[in-house]
Amino acid sequence: MAKDPSGRLTYEHTNCVVIVAHPDDETLWPGGTMLMHPDNCWTVVTLCRKSDADRAPKFEKALEFYRARGVMGDLDDGSDQKPLRMIDVEDAIIDLLPSDRYDLVLTHGLWGEYTSHRRHEEVGKAVMALRESGRFWAKEVWMFAYEDGGRKYLPRPMADADVFVRLPADVWETKYRIITEVYDFGPDSFEARTTPKEEAFWVLGKQK
Repeated sequence: MAKDPSGRLTYEHTNCVVIVAHPDDETLWPGGTMLMHPDNCWTVVTLCRKSDADRAPKFEKALEFYRARGVMGDLDDGSDQKPLRMIDVEDAIIDLLPSDRYDLVLTHGLWGEYTSHRRHEEVGKAVMALRESGRFWAKEVWMFAYEDGGRKYLPRPMADADVFVRLPADVWETKYRIITEVYDFGPDSFEARTTPKEEAFWVLGKQK
């Protein structure tokens, strides 16, 4: 596997897609990795909030920092987190993806990044199911590797993850700026306090 444990993407990672539940997830969890590789072809798919008059335009503005194209869906994102049928999440992803072939997919972990958000978990599981079923092809899938100790602390990268990226100071500052100035989360918000200075991923190996 052509994988650099420092998180440096290689020539094999050209056509890349980030598949997340919400606008801002693309910044919180893999944003620094995207910023460090501006020459890659990035697409960001978010499954929720297309009709959100506040969050949707902020998402579009955030994409400018990544030189990325974006696609938004409108899956239910109510505070009660009613479970969605897995086939509906899978179909939503397929409908939103501009292509069915990618060198690299970045997406949520199977248990999310903190305790707990059902949509994060559903997206991670749906991406894995789509790849295993052959509905789309991805050379590699990197799943966000964070945990919060069952709400004992803010989400932090897992030290034993397959890829662990220490962000340069200027990259983290840009990431933090997107969270606080573009998405407008205050400095005391969960998002601003969480914004990781290191990014971590579990890696699913190459698909033939």
